[in-house]
Amino acid sequence: MALGTNIRTYFNGTWHNEDLAVMKAADHGSWLGTNVFDGARFFEGVHPDLDAHCARTNRSAEALMITPTVTTEQMIEIVKEGLALFPKDAAVYIRPMYWAIDGGHMGVAPKENSTGFAISLEEIAMAPPQASSRLTTTQFRRPTLDSAIVNAKAGCLYPNNARMLLEARAKGFDNAMSLDVMGNVAETATANIFMVKDGEIFTPIANGCFLAGITRARHIKNLRADGYTVHETVLGYNDFHNADEVFTSGNMSKVTPVSAFEDTQYNVGPVTQRVRELYWDWALSGAG
Repeated sequence: MALGTNIRTYFNGTWHNEDLAVMKAADHGSWLGTNVFDGARFFEGVHPDLDAHCARTNRSAEALMITPTVTTEQMIEIVKEGLALFPKDAAVYIRPMYWAIDGGHMGVAPKENSTGFAISLEEIAMAPPQASSRLTTTQFRRPTLDSAIVNAKAGCLYPNNARMLLEARAKGFDNAMSLDVMGNVAETATANIFMVKDGEIFTPIANGCFLAGITRARHIKNLRADGYTVHETVLGYNDFHNADEVFTSGNMSKVTPVSAFEDTQYNVGPVTQRVRELYWDWALSGAG
């Protein structure tokens, strides 16, 4: 599923100038959904936190019982080699991925040391700063570790996200604010979420039902270094209805202001703007 253009694929030790077919019909990953991926970004000549995204790809594989075959350091070098094929001013989505090829016990468990690996690079423009999102509630909730592999960035988790999104779109909104099994806000269907109240920042505490993202952690670190108070805590829908500002955090767009949660409206406030400034200042400084 191509989202962008000018796609390059790394597979079997070389780069291909196309959206290459890499999985077979009988591969465990296509038949039973044992595949993981991660997403990083290249923009304005930098690739922030690329090392963290590559490392998480391997951790996700291990969580899904797939044997990683590429070290973090090797993965970084392969990505850099691929990025050199693009114009220097290109905005590129970086997606390393693993999948299980053969099945082990009863065909259902993935077989150890039978792993496919690929990297997909595709040009996708960064969202403009003024882009915003309107959120609604959803009937679907985040699973827990005892019922799903929520400690991995795994493809098998995304059908649940998709039905949240489709429900939100059917209600006339862009995205959904999801709850965990205890009824606390977890994140949206596609990104972590923050709110601002009286100049302080709040975000749902990581409790194992959603991935506490790499970009989320970067925002928290940047904000605290800039003197802001950031709380990782338990939050409900009412907290967001009473917030002064709301924004989401994810790799694809880094910072997205939220303009509405159901009938509650928000302006793009000073903290949301500052989060974006801090991230871009940090990324373009070469620190990432």
